[in-house]
Amino acid sequence: MWPDLIQKAKDGGLDVIQTYVFWNGHEPSPGNMWPDLIQKAKDGGLDVIESYVFWNGHEPSRGNFNFEGRYDLVRFIKLVQQAGLLFHLRIGPYVCAEWNYGGFPVWLKYVPGIEFRTDNEPFKAAMQKFTEKIVNIMKAEKLFQPQGGPIILSQIENEFGPVEWQIGAPGKAYTKWAAEMAVGLNIGVPWVMCKQDDAPDPIINTWNGFYSEFFKPNSVKKPKMWTENWTGWLTEFGGPVPYRPAEDLAFSVARFIQIGGSFVNYYMYHGGTNFGRTAGGPFISTSYDYDAPIDEYGLLREPKWGHLRDLHKAIKLCEPALVSADPVYSSLGKNQEAHVFRSSSGCAAFLANNDTSSSAKVTFGNMQYDLPPWSISILPDCKTAVYNTARFGAQSSLKKMTPVGGAFSWESYNEQIASPDDDKTFSHNELWEQVYLTADASDYLWYMTDVYIDSNEGFLKNGQNPLLTIWSAGHALQVFINGQLAGTAYGSMDDPKLTFSKNVKLNAGVNKIYLLSVAVGLPNVGTHFEKWNAGVLGPVTLKGFNEGTRDLSKQKWTYKIGLKGEALNLPTVSGSSSVKWVQGSWMPKKQPMTWYKTTFNAPAGNDPLALDMSTMGKGLVWINGECIGRHWPGYIARGNCRACNYAGTYSDKKCKTNCGESTQRWYHVPRSWLKPSGNLLVVFEEWGGDPTGISLVKRTTGSVCADIYEGQPNLNGSGNAKAHLWCPPGEKISEIKFASYGWPQGTCGSFSEGGCHAHKSYDAFQRDSSHVQYPWLMKFLEEIHVRIPQRSLPLRLSAANPT
Repeated sequence: MWPDLIQKAKDGGLDVIQTYVFWNGHEPSPGNMWPDLIQKAKDGGLDVIESYVFWNGHEPSRGNFNFEGRYDLVRFIKLVQQAGLLFHLRIGPYVCAEWNYGGFPVWLKYVPGIEFRTDNEPFKAAMQKFTEKIVNIMKAEKLFQPQGGPIILSQIENEFGPVEWQIGAPGKAYTKWAAEMAVGLNIGVPWVMCKQDDAPDPIINTWNGFYSEFFKPNSVKKPKMWTENWTGWLTEFGGPVPYRPAEDLAFSVARFIQIGGSFVNYYMYHGGTNFGRTAGGPFISTSYDYDAPIDEYGLLREPKWGHLRDLHKAIKLCEPALVSADPVYSSLGKNQEAHVFRSSSGCAAFLANNDTSSSAKVTFGNMQYDLPPWSISILPDCKTAVYNTARFGAQSSLKKMTPVGGAFSWESYNEQIASPDDDKTFSHNELWEQVYLTADASDYLWYMTDVYIDSNEGFLKNGQNPLLTIWSAGHALQVFINGQLAGTAYGSMDDPKLTFSKNVKLNAGVNKIYLLSVAVGLPNVGTHFEKWNAGVLGPVTLKGFNEGTRDLSKQKWTYKIGLKGEALNLPTVSGSSSVKWVQGSWMPKKQPMTWYKTTFNAPAGNDPLALDMSTMGKGLVWINGECIGRHWPGYIARGNCRACNYAGTYSDKKCKTNCGESTQRWYHVPRSWLKPSGNLLVVFEEWGGDPTGISLVKRTTGSVCADIYEGQPNLNGSGNAKAHLWCPPGEKISEIKFASYGWPQGTCGSFSEGGCHAHKSYDAFQRDSSHVQYPWLMKFLEEIHVRIPQRSLPLRLSAANPT
């Protein structure tokens, strides 16, 4: 089927591509996780894997390429092929992805005369050279579909339409050039451009967003393709953690398919982790979990994963009709409608209730169907409903973080405040932009200056200390006066700029004002973000002198890039051995600018691991020299997290958790980065925290639940709903915590009996599952099946797994 479809796309006559795909960028998760992630995607009913190509990962310095480890793109694609899946290669090479600099290498900023993503010759030359590099590697490895490989689609640029609209003619010229350049590479498979309404033929324009039912390609010869259906949303430090209800996600997919959509990609199906300093934004969190069906740690997020798996099965049952007919719309009520695909190959119907608050009973084909609010039922034969987007056939599960191993034994090393006399410092009589100096080699840049105070200054006598005010382009700042921390300030994703304003104690004579400016990721989206600033740009003023206000901005400033601990390479075994560490009662706690180290043995088992950093403030963490990312538990999530109803249009502001708590408490520790013993853990703490509160935890499934409704559609079409509880491999069900026929209340983890409850609910459960009548057998159970009659009240079950 696929070769014919590809040829039709190339000829401009492709009407339907029937597939479901996900973005699983190989870089955000370690290579040892890839086979399992790919298999879980396949088990979830997906057909195609897609990935961005991260230019800054593959060419970190100009002309020096990296295709190893997490950046082994060829290995990743070949693993996809070995699993029997297809691949969509999103070259970009601008990717956005909440990734540092949108995937562009920072060296690109320094190319003379360059302007990003416009009709600019230096940029186009660099972009074409990298694109050709990737294409030539794919051709050499025979990975494109005409060569027998899995790559069936490729993407050039990414979400450029909004930028083109802003910059006008140069943007239109760049779009035309990028399309012609890509087509000229002769890869043998179609190219796409997402969010690019004017994509030139034969480029297929596609859509990104939470919904796509109103999207139409710019030619009737092009298929309706949805390159990003956002399964959740990004998390920013200082913000709550967004989530998207599985019911709404399934509804969005079914609604797209019912109007003739042909290709849906889940962004993200697995998001992974922004290891190191790869998070962009600025202020994007280290976790890129994205509320995806496979979570950051590689575990299934239920019911989302299972609910989508069942959706894919239901849609594929409709495939004969979907690929041979166009949908015919008919109204079933004020907010209800049917979309029917009918041909000699079969008949399939999608019955939709778009009402956000009320269920509906509709008549279709002389039969009646119950439709919950904001839901679609799928009828592969135009008669039998096998799936409804608002009713879960899949179980739900709750994950837990359990400490493993004992307490860490810590040692500390104080980061020395920089000095103008240090090596590798340089001076200038004005304030300079941070990234221009650091080239993103470090998050940290010191700004140092001296202020002379005459002994006759009035504030020395009246005790009214001068007001120091610092205007910074972001992202965070620490202020030291004469070697002592005077305060901190930081921005947010919505407003990275910051102002520090505080009365500071100055002495007669020379006073040292040293500023540590801290970046929290480089921008990843926006028009000409290569021109955006970070760091202390001023003015920097002192108010309260005899002469009034003194502007320090144009006086001599000395700069130093990075920390001493970075220069000493303290996160490594050799580096950490080069200095003397303090331990025992002499070790400081809650002291800013401190390095901590410890060693530990890898815990037994294969459960995913994380560090609980809840007692720390802000900084960076390394395991065996590998940076697991920025930690910032001290940034408390703002906002009010209210109850969230799945029904109604979703946005990233609608459903949130973690309000009033640390935006990110746990930080993923890949098992592949560990040795059996003697693992080195190093933490740099900017603000001051208590390392004795750090613990290593494992992530496991704590409990599973099922929720079955009367007359609920099921994939076998029997009319008998079935609850199926199961544990991940190696785990056992130990206890049935809740069972209720009737009108039970609550959600998984907080079920309660409602106004109607069958008091023999547990008896019925045991009677239908005779193998669990004896409690002592529970610890051996991996799964339980319970079937309920067609005309029964709802059933809810909850089982625990304490392991």
